Amino acid sequence: MKNKPSSLSIKELIDSENKKELKKALNNWHSPQIAELVETLPDEQKAFVFSVLPYELVIKTFKVLELETRKALIRNLANEQAAKILNEVQPDDRTEFLSELPSKTVTELLKLLSEKERKITLSLLGYPDHSVGRLMTPDYIAVKQDWTVKHVFDYVREHGQDKETVNVIYVIDDKGVLIDDIRIREFLFVTPEKKVSDLMDHKFISFFVTDEEEAAINVFRKNNRVALPVTDAQGILLGIITIDDVLRLAEKEETEDMQKIGGVEVLDEPYMNIPFLKLMKKRSGWLVILFLGEMLTATAMGYFENEIAKAVVLALFVPLIISSGGNSGSQASTLIIRAMALGEVTLKDWWRIMKREIFSGLFLGSVLGIIGFIRVATWSLFTTIYGPHWLLVAVVVSFSLLGVVLWGTLSGSMLPLVLKRAGADPAVSSAPFVATLVDVTGLVIYFTIAMIVMKGTIL
Repeated sequence: MKNKPSSLSIKELIDSENKKELKKALNNWHSPQIAELVETLPDEQKAFVFSVLPYELVIKTFKVLELETRKALIRNLANEQAAKILNEVQPDDRTEFLSELPSKTVTELLKLLSEKERKITLSLLGYPDHSVGRLMTPDYIAVKQDWTVKHVFDYVREHGQDKETVNVIYVIDDKGVLIDDIRIREFLFVTPEKKVSDLMDHKFISFFVTDEEEAAINVFRKNNRVALPVTDAQGILLGIITIDDVLRLAEKEETEDMQKIGGVEVLDEPYMNIPFLKLMKKRSGWLVILFLGEMLTATAMGYFENEIAKAVVLALFVPLIISSGGNSGSQASTLIIRAMALGEVTLKDWWRIMKREIFSGLFLGSVLGIIGFIRVATWSLFTTIYGPHWLLVAVVVSFSLLGVVLWGTLSGSMLPLVLKRAGADPAVSSAPFVATLVDVTGLVIYFTIAMIVMKGTIL
């Protein structure tokens, strides 16, 4: 590939609307590079750049653009250009794009599609949200088991050019029922007279059209496949899901989980594009809920007001105690949420998880407890800040850290499972939410242990 012109020279060509030179320059670019350029341009110039691109490059570039950029492009392109793009992009990519648009806009765009593509699109849009039916494409190669290898290759040469992938050949019966899938390489090392049935082993993985999207992510993650078939309840082959769609879905799911773990509602637009007030609405909801939860901390401290008045030294360790519990809970919650997303653990593993986290909490709590004890003891050698009963303070801090960390790991690990069992998203048990929960209960544990250990002395 020739050296890419500087961004400045390209910008000058766009500003001057020099179509001839711009087309010549962009012919040396790959679609991801063009997409990166288009993302930075005003809406009108986005459409201008697309108007000079070769047809194949238009389709490839449109596919890798951010959703908001694709929306802007379709709005600013002439109907003829927009229709050409929407008719030529793969059905699964088109369905993904239309799924993110308001119903009124979708109705208008459907009018731009050919009768054939409109029928395919309406069929895909008819499947439930977040189902694999929304991800699949009907562009695949299907053959019969009594065909010869030569017949298969002839068919692929004639019909395979516009298919999503020809890496896998699907075998169906006369009713369209999927009976096997065979990688194309299997056909390359046998004689042309060999029949498809001789290559079949009847071992294949498939999805039901109503399976959840997350199922596709987990199956692709565990199996080294570029595409997998989708069938209906009768086993009839309806389409295929390809790895590129699953990778985009995985990125989207991970982004949503990260936002939820951070205590933010899912952003349906890029951070820099979302309107300020909408962003504040997304952030303020959980923040207010967490704030109200933290108010319980003040209530808990008010309940132990007499104990604090008698032993002011206890108040010094409140931040240490509640932060340790919150940190351990957030840590456990994050680990379990991610393990569930990867399919490493399920609801059936709850007892194994609990046992593991009990030992984890005891170990981590003991480590922090020992450090806390040493800290109080060491300071007492050089200062009288902890008073004559510093040993009791050290014991309270030590055992409180053990109890709070144990409680934090247990609640942080179990809460995602409880939410999953209730049909909610485990990511909702975000790190801030777990931290807030453990803050309140951590104070109760701390002052309860203090009352037991210091009774008859300071308290």
